[in-house]
Amino acid sequence: MGKQAKKRFITGYHVLITILTLWSVVNVVLMTFHWGDWHTEKSIADCLLLFFAIDYFARLATTRNRKTFLIHSAFDLMGIIPMHPVFALFRLGRLARLIRYHHLFYRLGLDGKWSHDFHRFIYSTGFIYLFSISIAIIVLSALLFSVFEHQSLSDSLWWAITTATTVGYGDDTPHTAVGKVIAVGLMFGGIGFIGLLTSTITDFFTSQTSDVVEKTDDVTQTDVKLLLTKIDTLTKKVDHLQNEVKRLEQPGKKSKNSKKRS
Repeated sequence: MGKQAKKRFITGYHVLITILTLWSVVNVVLMTFHWGDWHTEKSIADCLLLFFAIDYFARLATTRNRKTFLIHSAFDLMGIIPMHPVFALFRLGRLARLIRYHHLFYRLGLDGKWSHDFHRFIYSTGFIYLFSISIAIIVLSALLFSVFEHQSLSDSLWWAITTATTVGYGDDTPHTAVGKVIAVGLMFGGIGFIGLLTSTITDFFTSQTSDVVEKTDDVTQTDVKLLLTKIDTLTKKVDHLQNEVKRLEQPGKKSKNSKKRS
């Protein structure tokens, strides 16, 4: 396969991924609000899940650096978790990477400071890693809770989220010894990582505000220095003019004094 043919294949495949990703979002909305035939939508959701699962594991098998792939494709992995249809929304992360891959923002003239700040927030701060670990802990806990407490996956996921976020409504609680151990692990692991996640977001916006304040102070100091320089220049010019006036006035005074003497 030549370069051009390979490029056309990749572009066509990415267009297919984009269409199926958007279809996944529409499918989630239809299933959530029970619009249309639920069984048909469920079958479509299963087919989409199978396609994205094959896509994910095929890319994992062919990538050169699996560690980097696992980190940058964390949302893709979460998008194929078969616990609840809402997990399909994580496939939008793939769409965001495709936009970056093809430099669409740059080509449309929309690339700017906000896109750089977004990339710095997601990757440089470690947000993507903390978020992925937090989701993994919640999903794993929900799965184990569902097995040992004999509850549905959706109810177990609800329990895991309310427990990890310390909301704890109490509508679902563990009754078995294993379920309580899972709850303890979720409390320590989930709350810890979610706390780090919250502090990361806070630190990012705090640092952004501090940078803006420092830049404003720098601009203000520069303006003050420029103003003082101009004042000094004007003062020197005024002094020079006064000296010139005095010098011009002195010959006139001398001629008047000579006339008086004569």
